Amino acid sequence: MKICFMAGREPTYARNAIILKGLREQGIRIVECTDGSRSYLLRFPNVLKKFLLSDKKDLDLIFIGFFGQPLVPIVRRLTSKPTVLDAFLSAYDTMCFDRKRFNPVSIGGRFFYRLDKLSCQLADRVVLDTNAHISYFVETFGLDRNRFHRVLVGADDSIFYPREIEKEDDKFRVFYYGTYRPLQGIEYIIRAAKRLESYEDIEFEIVGKGPEYERVMELAQELSVRNVKFADWILYEDLPLRIAKADVCLGGHFSAIDKARRVIAGKTFQFIAMRKPVIVGDNPANRELFQNRQNVLMCPMADADGLAEAILEVRNNVPLREKIADEGYKVFRNQCTPKLIGSQIKEILTELVGK
Repeated sequence: MKICFMAGREPTYARNAIILKGLREQGIRIVECTDGSRSYLLRFPNVLKKFLLSDKKDLDLIFIGFFGQPLVPIVRRLTSKPTVLDAFLSAYDTMCFDRKRFNPVSIGGRFFYRLDKLSCQLADRVVLDTNAHISYFVETFGLDRNRFHRVLVGADDSIFYPREIEKEDDKFRVFYYGTYRPLQGIEYIIRAAKRLESYEDIEFEIVGKGPEYERVMELAQELSVRNVKFADWILYEDLPLRIAKADVCLGGHFSAIDKARRVIAGKTFQFIAMRKPVIVGDNPANRELFQNRQNVLMCPMADADGLAEAILEVRNNVPLREKIADEGYKVFRNQCTPKLIGSQIKEILTELVGK
């Protein structure tokens, strides 16, 4: 099978990179039309230019990766080949409810609503990361559920894999990294850390920066939190080493935002790929893949007390900690590797090309 892979985000973006790796591991020939420019205004024209100039001989199908909604209407005018869209997220939901850049009934809000709906209608098949997310698209945009397929996010197992690192001290390290988006609920991690301040061995490490960074820093100062170490972004290749040093990792999401209940955080897959015990929010998306106290520990969302209690239990209960780490790793190996994700997508493509 020979396909064209296009994407609005750069090919190194985790979702795109994992799918590309998985498809190649399945022996699919790929004509890659992607671009690594820093801006969408540069990426989209470059991607379309590459597509127009690409070798389309014997091409079976077009796969449009994330962020591909703006590409779909244009590509459908340029080719009659079957098209699969990895929607991955709703532009409408992200811009209007997660980041709150537009009022849903504003011109911008209506534009992103129409973009999501039209791109999914024009694509022959649509891929999303959870069944909860599929239900959102079907109900919000009035779409046919039969067009959708769930494909988990997964993690690159050539980068994220179990590593044995000797501990430098007796600290119990709680690790989290993120982009400081409202969706992630980092403020609940800060409040949980404050509640655990009397346990001198517990130390939090939070890596990253983003829109809510200043607000979170103000909260940390207001609470006089002393057991949290903050770090700006680190090199991607250094991230597994930070994870390896942790005693427990926080997968999230922890906010009360609706979208947080529909997705499994990408970092959660990286953590379980490294055989780390993980705490996640108790929501429908996480329950699609995980069982509480079997392969993760779940805590109530938007609940600092609940998160603090979960961290304390993992610290105090070594057998539980080891169990959820081992069983979480099994979930990754059985369902979330790039090769398995590539196999799922290959089935979708094969069925579509066959028709």
